[in-house]
Amino acid sequence: MRVHLATDHAGMELSANLLSHLTAAGHDVVDHGPSSFDPEDDYPSFCINAAEAVVADRAAGVDALGIVLGGSGNGEQIAANKVHGARAALAWNLDTARLARQHNDANLVAVGGRQHSVQEATEIIDAFLTEPFSGAERHSRRIAQIAHFEETGSVA
Repeated sequence: MRVHLATDHAGMELSANLLSHLTAAGHDVVDHGPSSFDPEDDYPSFCINAAEAVVADRAAGVDALGIVLGGSGNGEQIAANKVHGARAALAWNLDTARLARQHNDANLVAVGGRQHSVQEATEIIDAFLTEPFSGAERHSRRIAQIAHFEETGSVA
């Protein structure tokens, strides 16, 4: 699987560990930055680039998901969700990571580097990456409603 990774300065340590972990697990990891620690870096561009790459890969038939990291993961999730077709979910435990995939077919996960140890965050991300979308009709219907709104501005 191709995994697109982006962070802010608060997620740098976690990002470096994940890059090694995911590469060792056989994933094709694309690091969207930043490449060095700078508290003045602005995470939206990194997260938006990662989300755009996930959406483009999936549209091209590539098995791809994304990970956006920050102190809390909130801002990173918000930035990623500005990309048309991105469904970024904030995960804070194994259940929220799995449900994001099972019920929402989330294509990016946001995790807070200040909220978890590297081990905890890695477990959350592994759960997200390995959990399939259930494909249940009710979940597909709801995702389609969200996509319809994204296209038309109307829920109906």
